[in-house]
Amino acid sequence: MMLHEIAEATKGFLDLLDDGQRATAVGTMADDLRTAWAYTPGARPGVVYGDLARDQRKAVHRLLSCVLSPHAYAQTTAIMALEDVLDDREGGTRDRHQGDYWTVLLGEPGDEPWGWRVEGHHLSVSVVVADGRVSATPFFLGAHPARTTYRGRTVLQPLRLEEELARELLDRMGRTARGLAVVADTPPPDLKTGNARRVGDLDPVGVTPTQLDRASRGLLVGLVRYYLDRLTGDLADEEFDALDLDRLHFSWEGSDKRGAGHYYRIQGPDLLIEYDNTDNDANHAHSVWRRRSGDFGEDLLAAHRASVWHR
Repeated sequence: MMLHEIAEATKGFLDLLDDGQRATAVGTMADDLRTAWAYTPGARPGVVYGDLARDQRKAVHRLLSCVLSPHAYAQTTAIMALEDVLDDREGGTRDRHQGDYWTVLLGEPGDEPWGWRVEGHHLSVSVVVADGRVSATPFFLGAHPARTTYRGRTVLQPLRLEEELARELLDRMGRTARGLAVVADTPPPDLKTGNARRVGDLDPVGVTPTQLDRASRGLLVGLVRYYLDRLTGDLADEEFDALDLDRLHFSWEGSDKRGAGHYYRIQGPDLLIEYDNTDNDANHAHSVWRRRSGDFGEDLLAAHRASVWHR
């Protein structure tokens, strides 16, 4: 059912495009398009959200909502809207707007493999479909400002739980485990993998589940599950069931004081989660969930090619 909904939402979007828009929106599964991603401002391949008609914009949201869980969809729409808030704070000097998000199709439903990406500043959602299976990493969400306040109280913080659940884990673990988890006093300026097309060699560091008490292990697993639950129902369950939870590593870099720069990473054999909030006086957050073997559907495409070759 989930795959059917994704395909129908994609076809619905395509049907609303005129010939010129369709030529701009539809690309191929070629590596140079499929794996070229970014979370910084700037134009992307595809059709830009701000230039679409109302029904076409709603179709883009349908693409997102049929893949994302309700809370992640709400985060996504808030992140897009923050572009106008940031533009106002900057005095319009960089001409940001919540319409600056692009949708590109990687082939079309019915011609497997196929997929799509919705992307712009602080948002990248990539979907690849092959042989009835769905891949949706890298999955990036960011926010600037990360936190908007009124008299010291939070009004809007799209990535609040990404921070709070990690702080709860760090606070809950004992002194010995915390000494293992905190691996640097100074955080990196951004995600260590950036927008690399491959995760590459990043040594797992920090504390492992066997070094945590039972409650802390549960918090670590819960934090991982929260990231995977950016996807809806069955998609998140499939990703979670594939994890080797006993081989996770959790590490923290930077200060544990609120309002100070910090970074954390969770790694498993095929899992990478990164969170960084250092820029703009620690009010500019980035977060990403990646799969070493499966980003951009690499594992699905390899299996598809093997099955086609052996037919």
